[in-house]
Amino acid sequence: MSNITENAPILQVTDLYVAYGPILALHGISLEVHKGELVSICGVNGAGKSTVLKAIAGVLKPRSGSIRFKGKDVTGWKPEQLHKHGMALVPEGREIFPSLTVEENLRLGAFGRYQARRFAEDLEDFFTLFPILKERYHQAGGLLSGGEQQMLAIARGLISHPDLLMMDEPSLGLSPNRVDQIFELIMELKSRGITILLVEQNAQRALEIADRAYLFSNGRVEYAGRPQDMAGKVDITSVYLGGQKGGDVE
Repeated sequence: MSNITENAPILQVTDLYVAYGPILALHGISLEVHKGELVSICGVNGAGKSTVLKAIAGVLKPRSGSIRFKGKDVTGWKPEQLHKHGMALVPEGREIFPSLTVEENLRLGAFGRYQARRFAEDLEDFFTLFPILKERYHQAGGLLSGGEQQMLAIARGLISHPDLLMMDEPSLGLSPNRVDQIFELIMELKSRGITILLVEQNAQRALEIADRAYLFSNGRVEYAGRPQDMAGKVDITSVYLGGQKGGDVE
């Protein structure tokens, strides 16, 4: 049984500091996500967006601060522990296994979370969400187009029925049509009640669909709140075009 109370956030990050060697990438980041929310993290390259997702997912070890997930302090947990506990990361660059088939990639995403029978039962629903994957089911992942690989990466994250789905730059490097498809898919996932933490450099598209947003700049939170309130409280153009001073790591 979960220890999380009805009003408590499913994810709570408090005063998080993360460094790459001597370079401090996150300077006391705090954020939270509630069940059923779609929360966007926006900012330019080097703002610390991907770093915070990697720290939450256990890929990077924080220098200090805390991460609570579903009522537990999971700071320092390994990625496989967090996966079994209900967290899934769709990484930047997709990171599918190109020599494995679509089916094998999906089975790896489900590993450790539930039985094979449930995997089979889920496939029809997944093929409704990702019809192209049904056509490519027995093909190697490396033979898929960039957009199809992104669909596979998202499906691999979803197949474990995560309590929190984190997506890192899902539209990066895709054609405009594929970008539209990805955002339509994210909206469908949101309508199904899936809790999503989305890192996306395309601020306009991300803010259009988010319940709440965090704007990162130089490893710090520049703004936190409702997207529709952001324009009146922070100079987004300055942050995106002139606010970066260098020395930080994405």
